[in-house]
Amino acid sequence: MGEQRQRFNEEFKQRTVKYIQEQTKSVADIAEELNIPRGTLHKWLAQYRTFENEPLASAQRVRELEQLLKEKERELKAKDRQIADVEEQLAIVKKAVHIFSKPPRN
Repeated sequence: MGEQRQRFNEEFKQRTVKYIQEQTKSVADIAEELNIPRGTLHKWLAQYRTFENEPLASAQRVRELEQLLKEKERELKAKDRQIADVEEQLAIVKKAVHIFSKPPRN
């Protein structure tokens, strides 16, 4: 029978990546130490790599930001509809001003 795959939560993966980045050991040595395949550790390193010492973004934070982006997009669409309505009303007022500004013909 085949071995069962281990499942690791996001926090464990992030802590492991941080550990790897802080060590002078090779990924192979750490993989052996933690009994995790080297390929898995390399995948985590790519997934959770940091840029210029910025903190790792959690999956939860990414979801929060995606939700915020969706909300802002909805708000923007609503504002665009309001602007279109106001522009239409303005066009009507301009036509009315033009019509009523002409002296009546007798």
